[in-house]
Amino acid sequence: MGAQDETDERTAKPEQQAELSSQRLKEFRAQTFRLNRSIANSQEALTWVNERGFVFFWPIRGITLPSLWVAVAGDRPVADAHDDPGHVTWGWKDEALGKRIWYYAKVLRRKATLIALEVAPFFYALSENYGTPEEDHLIAYREGRLTLAAKNVYEALLDGPLDTITLRRKAHLTTASDSEFNRALETLQADFKILPVGVAQAGAWNYAFRYAITAYHYPDLPQTARAIGESQARETLLMLYFRSVGAAQVRDVEKLFGWGREVTRRALNRLLHDGRLTAARLANQPGEWLVLRELL
Repeated sequence: MGAQDETDERTAKPEQQAELSSQRLKEFRAQTFRLNRSIANSQEALTWVNERGFVFFWPIRGITLPSLWVAVAGDRPVADAHDDPGHVTWGWKDEALGKRIWYYAKVLRRKATLIALEVAPFFYALSENYGTPEEDHLIAYREGRLTLAAKNVYEALLDGPLDTITLRRKAHLTTASDSEFNRALETLQADFKILPVGVAQAGAWNYAFRYAITAYHYPDLPQTARAIGESQARETLLMLYFRSVGAAQVRDVEKLFGWGREVTRRALNRLLHDGRLTAARLANQPGEWLVLRELL
C-alpha cells in the first residue's frame, strides 16, 4: 500500500480519528445559531448574516442550519400567533427588500434564504446562468430545465419588476393552478434568475411580493461570479456551512445543497485533504462525521 493509499485509509476510517463530544458541538452551535444572545434589531441581523454567510429565514425541519427566526425568537417552533415577538423578523425582511443589503430568495432547498452579498457570487457561480439574462432562460427551456410556466414568468419580468398578481396575468397563468405558478417562482429563484425586491398592496390580502430579474437587480453579480471556478465556489460554501454547524455527515451536505453525491464527495474530499475538515466520531451518534478541525 502506497503513501496515498495509507492517507485514504486513515481518512476513510472515522474510528481511528478523534471523538467530538456532543457538549462541545452544542456549545459551538449555541454561538453560531445565536442561542446564547438573541438578535435584537435589524442591524444586528445584517451583521449576523454577514458573519454566517447564509442562513434560512425560518428553521427547516430535517435541516441543521442557522435561521433568523431562531436567532431572534430562540430554539422553538415558528409561532402561529401573528403578534408573537419573533415575527419582528418578518418586518425586517420586508423592509430590506430592494435595499440590496443582503440577497433574499428561495434558494437552499427552495426555502427562504438570506445570503450575504459577498457570498452571493459563489452561489451564482454554481447556477445555470452562463450567458446573458435575455438568453439563459431560452437555453434552459430548450434543454428541458425550465417549464413553460417558468419561461413565461421570466419573460414577463424582462420589462421590469412586477407584483405577483400582475405577473401571473402577464405570464398568461391566471388559469393555471397555484402550485404550478408557485413552482415556477421557486424554480427561478433557486437558480438565481429572479428574486423578490419589494411588497405591493395587491391581491386579496393587500400583500404581494414584487419580483425582478436577478441580473438586473444586481448587475455586478454575473460579472463577479464569472471569475469564480466551480471548485472554489463549492469549497467556499462548504466551509461557511461547517463554520455554522461545526459537524455534519455527507448526507446532510447533499440534502442541503443538492449538488449530487459524487460532486459533493469530491468537494468534501478536497477539504479533508487540505486539513480544513477532519473525519471523526460524534459521541453517541452513528456513522462518519466531518468536523471543523479546530473543534477537536
